[in-house]
Amino acid sequence: MSMDASILLVGGDDFLESLLDRIHNLLNCTVEIASRPSEAVPLIQAQQPDLIILQVNQPGSLELCYEIKGQAKLAWIYCLLLEIPTQMLEPDLKRTWEMESRTEALEGGGDGYLWLPQNDAQGEVLKSDEIAKQDRLLRSQILAGVRAVKTHRELMRTNDILSAIALSDPLTELNNRRALDWELPRQIQNAQTRSESLSLVMLDIDYFKRINDTYGHPVGDRALQLVSSRLRHNLRFRDTLFRYGGEEFVIILSNTDESEADLVARRLCRLIGEQPFTIDDGVDLTITISAGTATMRTTDDGRGVNLLKRADQNLLKAKSTGRNRVVSSLKAPTEDSSEF
Repeated sequence: MSMDASILLVGGDDFLESLLDRIHNLLNCTVEIASRPSEAVPLIQAQQPDLIILQVNQPGSLELCYEIKGQAKLAWIYCLLLEIPTQMLEPDLKRTWEMESRTEALEGGGDGYLWLPQNDAQGEVLKSDEIAKQDRLLRSQILAGVRAVKTHRELMRTNDILSAIALSDPLTELNNRRALDWELPRQIQNAQTRSESLSLVMLDIDYFKRINDTYGHPVGDRALQLVSSRLRHNLRFRDTLFRYGGEEFVIILSNTDESEADLVARRLCRLIGEQPFTIDDGVDLTITISAGTATMRTTDDGRGVNLLKRADQNLLKAKSTGRNRVVSSLKAPTEDSSEF
């Protein structure tokens, strides 16, 4: 049977010798080996196999299993603990030993446990039909592990897609306000840790309601898409653009002081206003934007509420003093776009 799975076997020489060919005969999958748990650690970190099969009675095996399950990035790995006793046991002793071993293995974080003796109760090597039963059990347990890992990965992919959808604006394909609420505190913390500046630019399309009222909402939506695209393609690699809501945008400017933020905002205002936007064959729109900037202060809160508020206040000043201009903490509003 073909399967897209990787298995790491961890155990002594006899354990590996008895299992390696056995697993290859049962399943077509990738198998790596490690003779000791300490050898397995770098392999697990680098390759992150789907399943790990550990020799339960080897020193360090249970500790390795417990360590894997304690790490969020590795806890999804399916850990199967195996015991392959060679000595003959009395039935009552066998049941007690198997029960204790199974309990200890599962308490240690194991996802599964198998007891696969080599001899029967009389000390004789198992017959072929008994070995076939063991092989079927081993194969079934591995497949159960593969299914569990596959389900986990599909859930993670779904969560990633849903997270991307939740943080993305469907019209402009920019980061949305929810993404800003998550990203701004992170960038503030990074800037404080590195003793760097951090600034915001808040932008607003001038007289956007007129576009909707004159040409209809489909044209307004297309105008938002084109403005978003022009903004996105004229930002520096370290800048992060968000659609804040409606016709408003916010840009996080990392490692950027007040004067640099003012220059960035003035350049974007010029780039938006200097060339009309072609909506379709019959509609060319000249669009301008107003902007307010703000730079992080030592007294600002960690969520960025104060920083956003100052940028918004400067944006309101730019709109109330004639639009198509930038207001920052450095200077009075720029008179018109010809001065950008």
